[in-house]
Amino acid sequence: MNKLLKKAFLKLRKLPLLIESRFDREFLAPDVPLAKTVSHQQWQKYLYEIGNKHGMKILEIGSREVTGVSSARRGFSKAEYVGFDYYPGNNVDIVGDVHKLSSYFSDGEQFDLIYSSACFEHFAMPWVVALEITKLLKVGGFVFVETHFSFSSHERPWHFFQFSDMALKVIFSEALGFECVEAGMSNPIVGRFSSLADEYLKNKPISGLYCHSEFLGRKIRDVNCFDWAQVDLSSMVGNTKYPQP
Repeated sequence: MNKLLKKAFLKLRKLPLLIESRFDREFLAPDVPLAKTVSHQQWQKYLYEIGNKHGMKILEIGSREVTGVSSARRGFSKAEYVGFDYYPGNNVDIVGDVHKLSSYFSDGEQFDLIYSSACFEHFAMPWVVALEITKLLKVGGFVFVETHFSFSSHERPWHFFQFSDMALKVIFSEALGFECVEAGMSNPIVGRFSSLADEYLKNKPISGLYCHSEFLGRKIRDVNCFDWAQVDLSSMVGNTKYPQP
């Protein structure tokens, strides 16, 4: 769609949208929690409150300025802030592969808070990244991840995963030494299948869509010699089970 057609299309949609938006709440999924403490608009403020203290060490994964100027160094002005990214650029202190994160730091070096926003969908092996984060996080320290549950394809070919809140809870589970402080979704989306979809799906509405998923966890213990292949499923999913038929 060229720019003029897209602009005209958006204008034509405004009137029906005014009517449709009155029913947006009907598209929410009742069993999906909305993040509150670390929602999309709140997580930075919360992290600055808990992390901007003298003596604390903060690590941001994916710190490079891409969509705007970072406020991280100002927000963590009292703490020691380190920015890590795959490419060099503004607000980057260490360049490297996040799948080998711990190898870029000296033995025994650990952080009080490790966080990442809009990056986990671009990691080829996020379970490996979670293990690397664990190695660098102090017991009692916090990990925060915001990523996407439903979003446009972007930065291909390195757009690998979409995450629900449950996916983040599994990756940072008790088996890896974490307790969940909060996990949820932000920014609901109202969608439908397009006219280009299979015949039985054309124009059908889609509910339960959310742009962002967030996870805040606390490391409660060290786990030595962790192996994903040896993890029992029940320790990953807690007191939940697949819905019965």
